[in-house]
Amino acid sequence: MAHIYIYSPSGAVRDKAGFKRGVMRLKELGHEVEIDPAALKSAQRFAGDDAERLRAIERTAASGADVALMTRGGYGLSRSLPQINYKAISKSIDKGMLWLGYSDFTALQAALYVKTGAVTWAGPALCEDFGRGLDADEHSFTPQAATDDIMEACFDDLVQGVCEGSGWMRPAADFKLAPKSIAARADSMPAKRHFSSKNSKETGILWGGNLAMLSSLIGTPYLPPIKKGILWFEDVAEHPYKVERMLLQWQQAGILVQQKAIIFGQFSNYKLTPHDKGFKLQTVIERLRTQLKIPVLTGLPFGHVPTKVCLPFGQRVSLMTEGRDALLYWG
Repeated sequence: MAHIYIYSPSGAVRDKAGFKRGVMRLKELGHEVEIDPAALKSAQRFAGDDAERLRAIERTAASGADVALMTRGGYGLSRSLPQINYKAISKSIDKGMLWLGYSDFTALQAALYVKTGAVTWAGPALCEDFGRGLDADEHSFTPQAATDDIMEACFDDLVQGVCEGSGWMRPAADFKLAPKSIAARADSMPAKRHFSSKNSKETGILWGGNLAMLSSLIGTPYLPPIKKGILWFEDVAEHPYKVERMLLQWQQAGILVQQKAIIFGQFSNYKLTPHDKGFKLQTVIERLRTQLKIPVLTGLPFGHVPTKVCLPFGQRVSLMTEGRDALLYWG
């Protein structure tokens, strides 16, 4: 179906079995898989030294593949931002190559958009998504039981050129706690199976991704100066108070108020403590809603979780809500 080029721009691949499972799964799905010669390199915590990872990105851009798929996130792309050949990546995108990933990949997405305006995709990575899971005896791989059906379906739509939007059901708490004006407009809409353009609430450039990574770009030349955009966040292993601290930086820098909507994806793998005494992620979101006069939605199926949709970074989208249903549409 597609020619997929596998490369490692960030952290070293420690899960070699997951790497092999991911490659096998992609082949079983009918794809041609090409592996970068440095995909399994390791230097300290990185997938090779800085120069090696830069060369891997350059080889990826020159590969002529349909899809550039990173092995994993971690950390490392921040080091590379000043030296990346953005024009080469943009040229490959103009020729039809899809660059996708998440987590540390967010840094490349943001910087590339600043430098060229090119659209990239938030989507799965090789090891964590296509390579996840063993069968009951933990010796052989059962891909049908291990990989997420929604993730694979969205990836398939993207590869086939029919990925036009992503919808989800907002949590009940999200709907009940939305600003009254937004809740009233949503409640007044008739129940329908399909959205239409007349129900569109907000339209703007979709951007965002990993909150910690994007926060680290504030004050640098690599954070997109997007105004009136649709901004979304996800993260992993970040306690809610750390999430709030980062969001306060965005708010106090005047970035959030310039957007048309904020969407929260999945924030996973953190642990609350008795000291929190009820302070949780929902507390952070509720407070943020009192600070902003724009929609703040939650429940977007994306993050360090198995179920992932595909989202275009830098594409103009429409954000629609109808009761608890929400849809990002760019088709």
